[in-house]
Amino acid sequence: MESKTSTGAINNAYELDQTEVANPNRELHKTDYQVDNIHDHEPMQNGGATERQGNKKLIRWIKIGFQILLQIGIVGYFSYATYHYHDLNKYDCKYNINLPLCGIRFCTGYGMLVLLLGFIYLGLFYYLIFKPKVGRSLHKNYLHPASVRWHKFSRTRVVSTACIVILLILLAIFLFFETRENPKKLISLVAPCFFVFCGYVFSTKRSAIKWRIVVTGITCQFLLGIFCIRWEVGRQIFECLGNKVATFLGYGTEGARFVFGDFLIDNDVFAFAILPVIFFFSFFISVLYYLGTMQWVVIKLGWILQAILGTTVCESVTAAANIFLGMSESPMLIRPYIHKLTKSEIHSIMVSGFATVSGTVLAAYLSFGASPAHLITSSVMAAPATLAISKLYMPETEVSQTSSDTIELEKSEDASLLDAASSGASNAVPIVLGIIANIVAFVAFVAFLNGIVSWLGFLIGHEEVDFEWIFSKLFIPLAWAMGVHKDDCDNIAKVIATKTIINEFVAYERLGLLIENNQIQARSAGIATFAICGFANPSSLGILIGSLSAMAPKRRSTITSVAFRAFIVGSIVCFISASFAGILIQEEEQQVIYTKIFEKLGQRNVTRFKFKLS
Repeated sequence: MESKTSTGAINNAYELDQTEVANPNRELHKTDYQVDNIHDHEPMQNGGATERQGNKKLIRWIKIGFQILLQIGIVGYFSYATYHYHDLNKYDCKYNINLPLCGIRFCTGYGMLVLLLGFIYLGLFYYLIFKPKVGRSLHKNYLHPASVRWHKFSRTRVVSTACIVILLILLAIFLFFETRENPKKLISLVAPCFFVFCGYVFSTKRSAIKWRIVVTGITCQFLLGIFCIRWEVGRQIFECLGNKVATFLGYGTEGARFVFGDFLIDNDVFAFAILPVIFFFSFFISVLYYLGTMQWVVIKLGWILQAILGTTVCESVTAAANIFLGMSESPMLIRPYIHKLTKSEIHSIMVSGFATVSGTVLAAYLSFGASPAHLITSSVMAAPATLAISKLYMPETEVSQTSSDTIELEKSEDASLLDAASSGASNAVPIVLGIIANIVAFVAFVAFLNGIVSWLGFLIGHEEVDFEWIFSKLFIPLAWAMGVHKDDCDNIAKVIATKTIINEFVAYERLGLLIENNQIQARSAGIATFAICGFANPSSLGILIGSLSAMAPKRRSTITSVAFRAFIVGSIVCFISASFAGILIQEEEQQVIYTKIFEKLGQRNVTRFKFKLS
């Protein structure tokens, strides 16, 4: 009503201006009508404005009331949980210390609740109080000027050389203390040194290599390995995180059980018991994507990588996204900018996809006996390494057209939360069908090649020779260079060959059988878990080329030209992570981890399950 009234007043005034000269006698009449019209509607306008203000105040008070009730509920719940925890530990735990709530138990018990509430309220304090009141002025007046000065100082040749020398000295000291009881672990350094040397030799432009990015990225990869694998606190954190992820994905089995029945689920039929979990995880990721949570997490991690390594914003964001998302989903976050990316940036994005795995498929690997902590650690370690190694093999020679000031992550196209949940589950259909189709096709094709080679071997009296046997021999030196025990090199080489020519699903299945049948050491199994934790296989090569080409059709020629190099470099990133794991992994700790995993999976003869000792 307000807009119509305003328009009417404007039209009346316009008519008055046009007619007052032609008909002066009508001026008083028209003016009176206009004034009366305005006066008649003025109370309605004032009333509408008052009503809107009242509605805003009401909504504001409702929000305040809801927040107060929420806080009262949280405080009440935490208070009662504290009382219950104290009461249980004071009386019941004296007679049975193994009760779930006995002790602080930061991963499962009362300690988990304390950590969650602590992180939540710390984040609220930072974003609602500290950042707007202090943080912005602190960054503007002190932190930003200091970072600019440090940037100029640290980029000088003398300082950079000194930092590298100090870093190498610290690395040598750490390796001395880490391997003094088992010097054979130093063999694991052979693979990283070899791949860095190959990167320099086969680089597209050696003079353009920025060694600061390479050294910083590999250093971050190694430091993350120390934190996640060697340091007890970090190892417990990632073991807890891995167990939580496994438990979370396990809920997807309930949906599969409802649809397919108990028989197929209880007998672990792969297509019905394992793959349907992908629907559940895709559903969850789509909801987070709609809420903006996924974009927020990814942009923060991408900013950290960009600040530490000095890489461009798009490749940093994609590297961070690949920790959680798949190789086809993560580039969608920067879809509007793919056509602007340089050749090196496209190569880096593809390397990130090949060097990591998606959270949607973790349940499949876990069902074969893979360590959830190792899978998560591998993806985290790969984030800085993909940027470093990709910039070694294909350094940047162009000027990036994107910056952190201009980029805006792609938003969800779903209309509502329910729409996002439904589309997320539906979007997993082609993923599941693609996995089934590729496994069937590639396993059948390799069996066909095995049949041909076996027949040729049969003609000369060596029918035990097949295609996989020949191809796996190429990876025996690599397995040794990553630190695998010499007695296990042949078996681990077959696993790596299986991952390379078929996919990681079949590789993890065969690795699980090797562990269950006591054919390899626990440390060798851990190294192999890292080595095959990536999407670098022939089917993924086609999938990534197709998805990126669909997002940027004009860049298809560039995408296809760097695809195979990215495929190789992505595999190299996994091998370097496995090499660092070979230095840090302890045999006894791995025995305990895999024993727990197979006990939980309900494998046969778990009471007699032991690893072969060196």
